Amino acid sequence: MKNIIIIIVLFFAASVPAQMAVEKNQADGDGLLDFAANTTKGILLPIVETLPANAVGGTLLMDRNDQTLKMNVESSWMPLSDAGSVAGVTFNTSGEIPGDNRIIMGAPTSVAPGVLVLESPNKALVLPKIANPHINVKSPYPGMICYDTVSKSMAVFDGLKWSYWK
Repeated sequence: MKNIIIIIVLFFAASVPAQMAVEKNQADGDGLLDFAANTTKGILLPIVETLPANAVGGTLLMDRNDQTLKMNVESSWMPLSDAGSVAGVTFNTSGEIPGDNRIIMGAPTSVAPGVLVLESPNKALVLPKIANPHINVKSPYPGMICYDTVSKSMAVFDGLKWSYWK
């Protein structure tokens, strides 16, 4: 009987969609991944040498070749910034670990490629909220992304300047 109860509890625990809060106690509303307010920390997008051929819509990255931040839209790459700079960036030169070395949040599995895959039928990524990142983030890193609470827009840093998207 005890084993049956444990199995039932584990089954229900595994079927509950997880939410993760960073530097706060719980995620707000329908945030799958949510960050504390009034921070100066953002998400760093990967800087890639080769654009993935099998990327799904909504994939975000920084292209090392033309030094622009990009989003995959209907199998093509839309620039989110002008040409920036990756000067001063130290790149990882070790090979990728073979196998399924990624994190999937919001679903037990995913066919979407990516290092961090957020996949949920009813939850979304809540970007780190920063007031005036161009003023308050003293040393932004190329590929940084956040939500500007003053302009009410997504902000991306290309290594030279901030670009804002509404």
